[in-house]
Amino acid sequence: MTTKRQRDSAFGLSLRLAWRNIWRQKRRTWLTALAMVFSNVLLVFMISLQLGSYDMMINTTLRMFSGQVQVQRVGYQDEQKMRQDIAGVGELASTIRSRFPAASVAARANAFVLLSSEDRSFGTQVVGVEPDFEAGVSTIPGLVADGRFLQDPGAAEIVIGGVMARNLKVAVGDELTFLGSGKDGSFAAGVLTVVGIFNSGSSDLDRSLAEVPLGYFQDAFAMGGSGHIIAISTAELGGIADLMESLRAIIAGGDELVALDWEALTPGLKQAIQADFTSAWFMYAVLIILVAFSVLNTQLMSVLERTREFGVIMALGIKPRRLALLVLLETFLMALIGLVIGVLLGAVVAGYFGFAGFAYPGMDELAAKFNMPSVIYPSVGPVSLMLGPTVVFIFCLFAAIYPAVKLYGLKPVEAMRAV
Repeated sequence: MTTKRQRDSAFGLSLRLAWRNIWRQKRRTWLTALAMVFSNVLLVFMISLQLGSYDMMINTTLRMFSGQVQVQRVGYQDEQKMRQDIAGVGELASTIRSRFPAASVAARANAFVLLSSEDRSFGTQVVGVEPDFEAGVSTIPGLVADGRFLQDPGAAEIVIGGVMARNLKVAVGDELTFLGSGKDGSFAAGVLTVVGIFNSGSSDLDRSLAEVPLGYFQDAFAMGGSGHIIAISTAELGGIADLMESLRAIIAGGDELVALDWEALTPGLKQAIQADFTSAWFMYAVLIILVAFSVLNTQLMSVLERTREFGVIMALGIKPRRLALLVLLETFLMALIGLVIGVLLGAVVAGYFGFAGFAYPGMDELAAKFNMPSVIYPSVGPVSLMLGPTVVFIFCLFAAIYPAVKLYGLKPVEAMRAV
């Protein structure tokens, strides 16, 4: 019966033999290892770039209008009724603003109205916003292509999208009338002057959204000092978890309020990212399988070349499982070389572009149109560095199973006669 020390000694011997064997054919070993290195570098860069593009996509989408976090009444996200309001929304927004000076906070109120010009009428969403703070949570103030954004909190003025302006046949300086229902069930009506027209790049948003000052909205819709939403944006998505925890402590016990993060606010965005990431792995799988077959070919050739040698060893009493372990150890060491070098080079490449940025041809024009960053910064982290190379490493080990299993059917006498 073998002791633990004897087993450790046998394993150490097998490890040394495996290291020696992989360098018996240096050119073949390096070609196989370089294939793994290339695939690992490519996977690290592509996954880092992909995760960086998701961060940019999330930030751009959320910064367009919704914000990264919202405080609402429970149930407002699903029903959006006028009476599901937040009492003292401005004061609560000021409290959150003082607690999180690095975050941008803006109060809003929403209503659906019939908006009419001299020629046409359309149903649309009107949002009351704080002119001084809206630019911190939304890019719409910076997307005004004609005229200006809102300035006076109580002025009877409105900013509309370009598609809505064309549908209503109005321009800056024209007047629009609206008709809706106030919080108390009364009629809400008024005349607004168009002071700005924005182009967000989203036809749906440009067609269905109009903004007015929050103070005017509260007077016109009998809201008092209440509103419906407090939108919050931070510099980094990674800080949302801590922000959410602190927000829940602030709003605890107040009017059944709830804090919703971006995944709850825009579930379609998360699903789109998951679908894109899954589809990208089909392309990555082709690369990984090609590398695995390269390893399979290398190890199979190595086993066939040493058939006579293995026959002699088996004739001396070495069991097939020891030889199979030797082949697996050889593959492990070769894959480890590819993993380490690939991750290091991949980190250098991804780190460089993470600092300098990466841009596709023609991205400047597209970014300017949608008010997006003109470059993508790869997101370098443990997941982007290790996910792809780890999968390659595992597939390479699986590829060595077939050559190792072939040794169990090897007959010593026949093997020693092999040329």
